[in-house]
Amino acid sequence: MSLNVSDLSIARGGLPVLEGISFELKPGQALILRGPNGVGKTTLLRSIAGLQPPLGGAVSGGEDQIAYAAHSDGLKSALTVTENLQFWASVFGTHNIEPALQAYNLTTLRDRPAGALSAGQKRRLGLSRMMVTGRPIWVMDEPTVSLDQASVALFAQVVRTHLEAGGSALIATHIDLGLDARVLDVGPYKAAPLDIDDFDGGFL
Repeated sequence: MSLNVSDLSIARGGLPVLEGISFELKPGQALILRGPNGVGKTTLLRSIAGLQPPLGGAVSGGEDQIAYAAHSDGLKSALTVTENLQFWASVFGTHNIEPALQAYNLTTLRDRPAGALSAGQKRRLGLSRMMVTGRPIWVMDEPTVSLDQASVALFAQVVRTHLEAGGSALIATHIDLGLDARVLDVGPYKAAPLDIDDFDGGFL
């Protein structure tokens, strides 16, 4: 199923940040979001993932199909690597975590508490959660933060394999991942500043 974003407008803190964004993301495709820091990429991804309502426009095709990876790794520090993945697999009704452990070189760390991992290892574990969701549309916000060059390559290969299997990926990143992907610069969609007469309306 394709993800369709139509004339989407979004706000942060009650103030418009981006407006008029439209695109289609088909199975097997990746779309890279670019734009300056603070322009609204995170807010856009959260709106597409259904975590906050947009100001206007529509998102369709993503109902119960999207797995979202934010800046936070979303780990339980007292649980081991294996237990963290088993937890997320149970949430999404899947079972086999071995492909995720292998894809991110986590097999030798499987019995280590997440709290004892390095920042890069935690990030790899956080990203590996996407593989156990069983969901075809991956929406990811700066996924390569804390990753070294070798781990970035691992991540890019995981995304390629996901695309080849008919999945899709929407990724906000400044890094060249070497993917066959379209690029959408959201800078031109920056919302016009509110008129002074509309200022109070931004907080209603």
